Amino acid sequence: MVLCIPPFNYPVNLAVSKLGPALIAGNAVVLKPPTQGAVSALHMVHCFHKAGIPAGLINVITGSVSEFGDHLTQHPGASCISFTGGDTGLAVCRKAGMVPLQMELGGKDAAIVLPDADLPLAVSSVVKGAFSYSGQRCTAVKVVLAHDSIADTLVAGVCAGVAKLTAGQPEDDADITALVTSKSADFVQGLVEDALARGAVAMQPWRREGNLVWPMVLDRVTPEMRIAWEEPFGPVLPVMRVPDVHAAIQLVNKSRFGLQGCVFTKDINTAITVADAMRTGTVQINAPPARGPDHFPFQGVKDSGIGSQGVTNSILLMTKVKTTVINLPAPSYALA
Repeated sequence: MVLCIPPFNYPVNLAVSKLGPALIAGNAVVLKPPTQGAVSALHMVHCFHKAGIPAGLINVITGSVSEFGDHLTQHPGASCISFTGGDTGLAVCRKAGMVPLQMELGGKDAAIVLPDADLPLAVSSVVKGAFSYSGQRCTAVKVVLAHDSIADTLVAGVCAGVAKLTAGQPEDDADITALVTSKSADFVQGLVEDALARGAVAMQPWRREGNLVWPMVLDRVTPEMRIAWEEPFGPVLPVMRVPDVHAAIQLVNKSRFGLQGCVFTKDINTAITVADAMRTGTVQINAPPARGPDHFPFQGVKDSGIGSQGVTNSILLMTKVKTTVINLPAPSYALA
């Protein structure tokens, strides 16, 4: 049995990316949808049942992980756990024992922008990468590491892009919508307040109504600030200015996260060198970070994950190898 635990931000897609390989590999599945996305997951499983999938092959458990998470993740029937989410996954790892794990956890995905970058491309990629889905993505751009020589131009371009974003309700097709919980909005606000108290420059006024946080760029962020290292999971983008590419790589690799990153440069040799040096599961060259389990291997290092997602990699993880050796009796020979 494979235990599948998808996150709230993609409760159907990231459930299917686990269910499909598990079923292909011949497993039954227990799906624990996120509390904030349980209804959509239930509708999805209902579609499986209407399509004729045998009863008991896909099972759903809803509720708070705090109430039964340990029982679920340590159940002897769980032969594999596929989890996407935040630091809760670290606790699952510590308690799971000898069970194959597929963990995609948090990230602090950095965009390194070098002096020779195509700046209009970098600007559009950063705005899209940082603020789509209101920043509530593991692969959102969560920090920009801008070379000193182009930082002013880059920040001005990003702020111009942010000024075009609308904030409001999903039914109004707003670009920025409410964060998933008040606790999430409180956390983002705490990061902003800490950064401003330590000297960061707010490029837009702080604005919040309930769970709705307006998009914001924080310039001149330094390593002493929490937002330099912590994952906001909201529409706030810190910009750190660096003197050279080596300083940028050092900051990326100092993070406890290592999910994705990206680098903007017109020099392919520099791009490959930087990508090789970044301790992340994936590096995008001249494009923002992106989800990958649907079309290319998707993995993190350090506190960002264990194992690799993607159809082939997932099927292999969810398959146990067993070897049976048949030894035929040795032929007997009659003595002359």
